[in-house]
Amino acid sequence: MSVVVRPLALSDLADLLAVQLACYGEGFVESGDVFARRLASPANCSLVLEQGGAVCAYLAAYRSVRGKVTPLHGDFEATAQPDTLYLHDMAVLPAHAGQGLAHALLQPLWAQACAEGLRHSALVSVQGSQAYWQRQGYALHPLQDATQQARLASYGDGAVYMARALQLV
Repeated sequence: MSVVVRPLALSDLADLLAVQLACYGEGFVESGDVFARRLASPANCSLVLEQGGAVCAYLAAYRSVRGKVTPLHGDFEATAQPDTLYLHDMAVLPAHAGQGLAHALLQPLWAQACAEGLRHSALVSVQGSQAYWQRQGYALHPLQDATQQARLASYGDGAVYMARALQLV
């Protein structure tokens, strides 16, 4: 079955919200309005993955700076000198798990970030995903700033900030 990875568009929001709900449940669901504002950000570089013409995965991401956390339900804030690809949210429909779709989203975005001169990638790991992200080269990255610690806390217990160096792969 054909897989297409392309930029996330406003017309994808209903499908994105369905994938998000299937993966996270009510606790982490972010609204269509929040995603619409993110898509309008000049820092946005989010992707969607279609398999057989249907959206089954997405990766909400943007250009940021290392050590800065986007709070749950927060906007993608552009920065004058980004150095980090921030992965805010990635979800794959459970029925499509184990098919390498997450990697199909990550690989082109990492390559694009490297080509743009970004040196790092970062994220907030939630719902027990830390081991997955460690396998992708991410490691715990302590936050010293109280504002960023408060933003991290918006994700609840067990959420951790992780980062990795970017390199062409």
